Amino acid sequence: MKLSPRDASRYFSKPEANRTGALIFGADAMRVALKRQELIENLIGPEGEEEMRLTRIPASDLRKDPALLSDAIKAQGFFPGPRVAFVEEATEAVAKQILPALEDWQEGDAQVIITAGNLKPTSSLRKFFEKHPNAYAAGIYDDPPSRDEIQAELARAGLTQIDPEAMNDLTGLSRTLDPGDFRQTLEKIALYKLSDPTPLTPADVEAMAPASTEAELDDLIHVVAEGRAGEIGPLLVKLGAQGTQPVGLCIGATRHFRNLFAACADPSGPAQGIQRLRPPVHFKSRDRMVRQAQAWGTPKLEQALELLIETDLALRSSQKAPQMALMERALIRLAMMGRKR
Repeated sequence: MKLSPRDASRYFSKPEANRTGALIFGADAMRVALKRQELIENLIGPEGEEEMRLTRIPASDLRKDPALLSDAIKAQGFFPGPRVAFVEEATEAVAKQILPALEDWQEGDAQVIITAGNLKPTSSLRKFFEKHPNAYAAGIYDDPPSRDEIQAELARAGLTQIDPEAMNDLTGLSRTLDPGDFRQTLEKIALYKLSDPTPLTPADVEAMAPASTEAELDDLIHVVAEGRAGEIGPLLVKLGAQGTQPVGLCIGATRHFRNLFAACADPSGPAQGIQRLRPPVHFKSRDRMVRQAQAWGTPKLEQALELLIETDLALRSSQKAPQMALMERALIRLAMMGRKR
């Protein structure tokens, strides 16, 4: 059966003990690994691996010994409790070794958890799990965790009292960190609030957040929005050396100025408009963006967006013009526009 992202999250947190197993696949190996770790721990408990109720099988080993998975599924351990046979980094090349073992699965056998990369819809492994009446297929995509997933992760660590603004900050932070870093941040927050009965506050989140997340790109966009044209060149050189592409810069700048425009157009004013933006603005940028929206005003922000749209079209259509030079020119024009009163 094919699981939607919401149903997959529910299954990973409360898996059913009588299922044949699950296929977890996706392009981001870290996201897949985190979901697999959560699922297996909830299936066999924190002591399951120590009690030898987990059998790990690298997919490459199945080519040498196709019976490894069948043996792991049928084997009976010394300790009571559910068992898991985990096949890691499966590919279409080992489907012929995996599928017969799954077809022979019976109730009471170990559940089979398989992780894989970005499988195509035509993959025999993926199609098998999606059509199986007692197994699941869950695609893990590059979407950041939802608000419910963040709350569930904190609740597992014993943290249930969370200020709404702190939750907004965490949601914004989840969109700037990769999954592994964000999970480590949640663990730090849970340890920081251990035995503290007071609700989690925005100040707590700021104290535990990483010092820098895409800082150079954020710095560049803020420099432009604040009219500091002289600082654009050095920052662009640094970003270019890191492999940042002009189109990516244009997309980031357009997103920022759209947020400023939405905030400025809010009937309650820019401060309330920034608070209402979705996804939430990172808490470290919130006050700064309020000042930028107030300084620009709606008419100039409209002009800025027109310039960025024209630049985006030029970058995507031009084959001969130096693209970073086009982007630098547009950013300098924006900065000079922001300085005019």
